[in-house]
Amino acid sequence: MKTTSSSIKTTNTNRRQTIAAIAAGVWLACGSLGVAHAQSDYPNKPVKLVVPYAPGGATDVIGRVLAKHLSDQLGQQFIVENRAGAGGSLGAGQVSKSPADGYTLLMGAFTSHTINAALTPALTPFDIQKSFAHISLVGTVPLVFVVNPSVPAKSVKELVDLAKAKPGTVTFASAGNGSPQHLAIEMLKLQTKIDAVHVPYKGSGPAIADLLGGQVNAMIDTVPAAQSQIKAGKLRALATTTKERVASLPDVPTVGEAGFPDMLVSSMFGISAPAGTPDAIVQKLNAALKDILSKQEVKDSMLAQGTIATYNTPEESSKIINDEFTKWAKLIKDGNIKPE
Repeated sequence: MKTTSSSIKTTNTNRRQTIAAIAAGVWLACGSLGVAHAQSDYPNKPVKLVVPYAPGGATDVIGRVLAKHLSDQLGQQFIVENRAGAGGSLGAGQVSKSPADGYTLLMGAFTSHTINAALTPALTPFDIQKSFAHISLVGTVPLVFVVNPSVPAKSVKELVDLAKAKPGTVTFASAGNGSPQHLAIEMLKLQTKIDAVHVPYKGSGPAIADLLGGQVNAMIDTVPAAQSQIKAGKLRALATTTKERVASLPDVPTVGEAGFPDMLVSSMFGISAPAGTPDAIVQKLNAALKDILSKQEVKDSMLAQGTIATYNTPEESSKIINDEFTKWAKLIKDGNIKPE
């Protein structure tokens, strides 16, 4: 049988293609095994936990508590790194652009992050709905309605009635424009159609000082910031913005009990990774956090900061955070709320 040069060339070409295909398959298999090994071996070096605020605040303290326990549980150092700026957006934005390998995580204050994303989208260096792989919410800080004792209102309904009877005269202090406390006030105004005056301050401290002094009438502030003054009788608590009563203020009704079930607001904290982080890493971190957040010593450490330890699956966390963003975006649009 006569073999032509063209058939020899065709056979050689087919052989080379077959060898190349086998080599490519082996390379891909080895690469996949390498990636799988890297994920199962995670973490095999220190992990950065970025806190997008200055040291000493609630986010920083919670981050340091969890970093210590994650280090103990997973056998590698989890190192807190503070990257403050732009109301938390700077550090969060840097994490969102980090490699999606599980070695740079965000210890986020997601009520503030979702508000920033809705209120100042042009200045927010991340997409709250697309830039992160959320691992778990880790804590919530409830808010509470408080008034100066000179204000005759003994309930939220009486405070609303007072504002309706005297439009434009009841003043609400907040920790600053765009803060969760401010948005809670705007939520109340929108839901009840009252004409009340928002007075922004640079933080809860000076706002509470003026509330104690009677320069303003009311405030919706975090429980940790207000509870010592409540217990001392210097401020009157009307309701907490929670579904269930707050353990440290057991005699204070919830907004649902007070007749305002849609006034649920809290400050949420969570740990997230950059979008695209392998699911195996997300699930490993989530499992570690589930165990850590169930420990009484962790719950006690967080409660000392006024934070209620919280655990969610990644899917639950993503839904809660996305729903929070949707809620604030609608409120900001409906209330025509503008940044400073």
